[in-house]
Amino acid sequence: MDSPEKTDGGTATGIQFAAAEKLILRWDSTVSEEARERMIFDGDRQEADRYLNAVDEIQRSMESTDVSVDSSKINGAIQIAMARLEDEFRNILITHTNPLEIESLIDTNNSVMVGHHCRSMSQFNGDVDYSEDQEHENGEHHRGRTSTSYRTTSSIKEIDLIPQEPIADLRSIAERMITAGYLRECIQVYGSVRKSAVDASFRRLGVEKLSIGDVQRLEWDELEAKIKRWIKAAKICVRILFASEKRLCEQIFEELGTNADDACFMETVKGPAIQLFNFAEAISISRRSPEKLFKILDLHDALSDLLPDVDAVFRSKSSESVRIQATEILSRLAEAARGILSEFENAVQRETTKIPVPGGTIHPLTRYVMNYINLISDYKQTLSELIVSKPSMNARFPNGDYMGDFEDPEPENDTPLALHLIWIIMILQFNLEGKSKLYKDNSLAHLFIMNNVHYIVQKIRGSSELQEMIGDDFLRRLTRKFRQAATSYQRATWVGVLHSLRDEGLHVKGGFSSGVSKSALRDRFKTFNATFEETHRAQATWLVPDPQLREELRISIAEKLLPAYRSFLGRYRSHIESGKHPEMYIKFSVDDLEAAVLDFFEGYPVSSLHMRRRSH
Repeated sequence: MDSPEKTDGGTATGIQFAAAEKLILRWDSTVSEEARERMIFDGDRQEADRYLNAVDEIQRSMESTDVSVDSSKINGAIQIAMARLEDEFRNILITHTNPLEIESLIDTNNSVMVGHHCRSMSQFNGDVDYSEDQEHENGEHHRGRTSTSYRTTSSIKEIDLIPQEPIADLRSIAERMITAGYLRECIQVYGSVRKSAVDASFRRLGVEKLSIGDVQRLEWDELEAKIKRWIKAAKICVRILFASEKRLCEQIFEELGTNADDACFMETVKGPAIQLFNFAEAISISRRSPEKLFKILDLHDALSDLLPDVDAVFRSKSSESVRIQATEILSRLAEAARGILSEFENAVQRETTKIPVPGGTIHPLTRYVMNYINLISDYKQTLSELIVSKPSMNARFPNGDYMGDFEDPEPENDTPLALHLIWIIMILQFNLEGKSKLYKDNSLAHLFIMNNVHYIVQKIRGSSELQEMIGDDFLRRLTRKFRQAATSYQRATWVGVLHSLRDEGLHVKGGFSSGVSKSALRDRFKTFNATFEETHRAQATWLVPDPQLREELRISIAEKLLPAYRSFLGRYRSHIESGKHPEMYIKFSVDDLEAAVLDFFEGYPVSSLHMRRRSH
């Protein structure tokens, strides 16, 4: 009588193997037309389960000690089954991938948001969702919070890239491929399909495949737009795309042994992650120039904000290289920012334009430097962390002038960043002093200093952040500087004009005549007329662009000029009018002078005072 394990067809193991082998061969796409045209997991659920059971039976036969099963047949069946499962695995990945809806991930404020079914890490670790920084626009930071944005590790949002039922099938297939020793093949199939999906998302996000050399060859205007786009894309890539890919790997491969989930994750995203961070790396090592500072700081802030998320998503040993790359780029961006600030100081120091600006108005260097400093104050928090060393506080200009201890500021706020800003303003001041010497007219040189230092003061007062860093003491010193320049201008201009209205030298005594010398008086009126007309003609073309300062200066001139002329006219008019042709000497009334003062500092020539005189 036969043993209980045996039947007419052989051992139970052999019979079960034969049945399993038959099913495996039925789905061999190399010999079956039906197998080539249909996918097992697209059809009847029971058929898929039967196939998986057949694979399990083949694998049990490999481990069996029953010699009735031919090992070559077992190996052949396993190879056919693994090839089929590889195809099924690829098909499920392709057909059930949910495309990333990029548009739904960005709201109207350009903040990352979520329109897919997702989970946040805060749901699992109890973190609070914080708002991310709003975009830096028009040179100003406006930091705020919105309900759809987030920061730090709680900002990670994991989207379901594939529905749950296909994930179960993928896991079942992966488990059998790994058990059969086909881990590498499984990883390769998974990585090729998912990397294509990531690449497609990159294209929709505008993340271009540029080498470091490609980035560095781009014009800066083009790079600025790409940096802004990169910051938005990087948030989505790290917090949503890469995080979701990691979760998908865990759902399929976790606890299947051999760190398959980490291996598949890096197979999928390592290339895209390098591509993403290569852009920021190229910016960090590009040639330094002052105009790049603020976009580099934007990049630094964005990457600094993303770094906790990078650490969370790429936390495994196998993805350490991505964490290291991101950290090193952040460090290089910080170094670039420090270098650019130093280069900016040198650029202000080296600026040696030899052409005076017309009319003593504000020099383009002054506008550029103060607008630049104003933007720096918008990045106070970041730069205060990056700028840790104080400026050397010495400078030698290209013309050989040495700044030395020029107006040692002794600031109230002695933080390194504040000292750098004060030092830049001091360099600018010293440079402006040199440029004032380009004017042949001493009065215009004083007006130039007044205009420019006044502009510096107004720019500081216009920013609470900048005023806090500069400090009231240094601001008061700057205010005194432009007021002293205004006083020096008035002295250089009007002392000579008013000198012709003095009484000295007009009176004669002795002999038969005693009183006023008419010839001396006529000469004095002629001198005043000529001097004032020349001053009026010149200073109407000079420019004081600030309306309030222009009005204050006109009032100050009128307060000195009009009373002196009115008094002089009152004392001596009769002496002139009693003689011949008085109109040749008394050309102007007090009202004429008052109207003429209103012509000053408008920056354009006017008709001569002789043609504009009022009748009197």
